[in-house]
Amino acid sequence: MAKTFDSSRRGLTQGWWDKAGEYYELCKPRVVALMVFTALVGMLLAAPGRVSLDVLLSGLGGIALMAGAAAAINHLADRHIDAVMARTRGRPLPSGTLNTREVLVFALVLGILGFWLLAARVNLLTAVLTLFSLVGYAVVYTLFLKRRTPQNIVIGGAAGAMPPLLGWTAVTGYPDANALLLFLIVFTWTPPHFWALALYRKEEYAKVGIPMLPVTHGEALTRLHILLYTVLLVVITVLPYLTRMSGLLYLAGALALGAGFLYQAGMLYRAPTRKRASQTFAYSIVYLMGLFAVLLVDRYLPALFGA
Repeated sequence: MAKTFDSSRRGLTQGWWDKAGEYYELCKPRVVALMVFTALVGMLLAAPGRVSLDVLLSGLGGIALMAGAAAAINHLADRHIDAVMARTRGRPLPSGTLNTREVLVFALVLGILGFWLLAARVNLLTAVLTLFSLVGYAVVYTLFLKRRTPQNIVIGGAAGAMPPLLGWTAVTGYPDANALLLFLIVFTWTPPHFWALALYRKEEYAKVGIPMLPVTHGEALTRLHILLYTVLLVVITVLPYLTRMSGLLYLAGALALGAGFLYQAGMLYRAPTRKRASQTFAYSIVYLMGLFAVLLVDRYLPALFGA
């Protein structure tokens, strides 16, 4: 009897853990982690000195919760599309491990908690801007732009570019030119990042009727767009140095990372393969993380050596 009881208890625990894992997947944790990292950099660059621990934890926590809510709503809105695409058919809703009511309640709880945390512990402006970002991604992009225009990711990319600006306003209470510059960098990075994925998954997007650029205008034009946007991105990433937001250390890092991105985009343009599209997509993630890491290093490393 004791053995049966222990087995049942382990099964119950395992079932709860599996369920928690499904809810965790709803939040798109890798995407949210990148967003939170850029928000953290925005916070640390905005602070004239140290960021208070309360603002740091509350700000990042609130942004993460609302980003997770937006991701869950995206799962809900795209459940029929996800069921067809090989990349997404194993997600909680298409696979049936969660139902629409569970996902909706989960998204609402996360969104309300995140908004309250930002409004009560950080400032109202950051809470409102984060809410606009949530609506922009989960509603405007997912329900309308994604299904209606091949420029969906260009227009909808504004929502995904908000985190560094949100981190900035969490510390200062207002956005300034430097915060908008960080926003512009992520905004310009988004199209070549996502179009590389769209090239890699072109057939799947075509099958579900999503008008991604390679589906509506062909792969050649998409590759050209990726290359041109990457050139523009490299130019824009020089601006933090020109505006004296950052120094020579950042400039060197930005140019080195930019050269890598230009190489990937150039090779994709010259020798188009699905493998190269996948490599370009993967490098774009490394690029953005590296760029924002260099921003931090440039800000704090000289101070460590008394420069």
